[in-house]
Amino acid sequence: MVRTEKQPQLFPILLVNFIGTLGFSIVLPFLVFLVKDFGGNAIVYGMLGATYSAFQLIGAPIMGRWSDLYGRKKILLLSNAGTLVGWIFFILALLLPVEKFTLNDTIIGTFVISLPLLLLFLARAIDGITGGNISVANAYLADISSDENRSRNFGKMAISGNLGFIVGPALAGILGGTIYGAILPVLAALILSLMTLIVIGFRLKESKPSSPEILVPEEGRIGKVFDQECKNCYDNENPKKLNFRDVFKIKHISFLLVLYFLIFLGFNLYYASFPIHAAISLKWSITELGIFYALLSGIMALIQGPVLRKASKKFSEEKLVVIGSIILGTNFILFVSNNSVLIYAATILFAVGNGLMWPSFMSILSKRAGTVLQGAVQGASGSFGSLASIIGLIFGGLLYGLIGSATFLVSAGVIFAVSFMSLRLLKKD
Repeated sequence: MVRTEKQPQLFPILLVNFIGTLGFSIVLPFLVFLVKDFGGNAIVYGMLGATYSAFQLIGAPIMGRWSDLYGRKKILLLSNAGTLVGWIFFILALLLPVEKFTLNDTIIGTFVISLPLLLLFLARAIDGITGGNISVANAYLADISSDENRSRNFGKMAISGNLGFIVGPALAGILGGTIYGAILPVLAALILSLMTLIVIGFRLKESKPSSPEILVPEEGRIGKVFDQECKNCYDNENPKKLNFRDVFKIKHISFLLVLYFLIFLGFNLYYASFPIHAAISLKWSITELGIFYALLSGIMALIQGPVLRKASKKFSEEKLVVIGSIILGTNFILFVSNNSVLIYAATILFAVGNGLMWPSFMSILSKRAGTVLQGAVQGASGSFGSLASIIGLIFGGLLYGLIGSATFLVSAGVIFAVSFMSLRLLKKD
């Protein structure tokens, strides 16, 4: 009797995703206020977010390729170790005295440079260069998923992330309201990152053993990616190691990466402008912003759980991408108003649209990636997302300074473009 290797369990990777998301989201409610206290303005806040994405643009594809070569677990350890180092620098920034140097610029305006602010940029850069953890985690999930449970597993992954987004902002509101201010939430994020390393080291089972090299499928034959015949595994005539360009040889991947880029662009235009809008126009406090993020994530977890399961039985993943993106684009239009009722109505639409669209899209992407190049495709998508984040975060701050809440209409336009382009997914091959 041949003994088969035990399949890695789903719970550890969901726990890793939950703790990692919690550690990230715990600083969201007060980060914009922290940048303001250190002398930055709306554009500096957008640039701080873009710093992480800029360095992730470099690191994500490397992490994805390494995970294909050396295994997912090792790279997840490396990535989360970088996150831990980033939080250490974040703590140092809060402990240093704030010595400000005022600068004027015709585009950025008047802002202040301080040593703590520079350390925040360094912390985000370190976290970003090792920030392939989400791409590698998605590749890990794809490794242990079948066609039957792939969409459901990505829905669970989204739920674990949303639960982290519920607990994180709520915890930030509690800890940030003490006399210690931002130190306690950031210290909690550091401890959570350490916990993530422990979970990966002792609970996470490797899903993809180390491979000395990855063979690229013959050009024009996507079937080679899915081949399981032994003769193909050992056919080493003129083998080629994986190149970033080889990802685009897989059918439909280029189109999906364009959609990935546009989705992230629309989101990050919103993410850069809404915290500023909440602090300046809505006059929200850290606690109110934390409640907003927690409520948004709570509804999204509900949508990506039982609602997505029922919807996936009636509609294909391609249809859910189209429907979800239409709902998502509509929500951004409502954010233009300063009316609290409309804003919370938009929050519900945001959760419904994203809850239906994003897990379905990620499931489609993982199916098209196949098995051999899964990590490379996820790394490439991370790079496209990082590039979109850089553009969205920087221009989101600039646009809000120029047109205010009308920036949300730009986000709506980008997401509506995604819904129109996604109609192509409905075509049968």
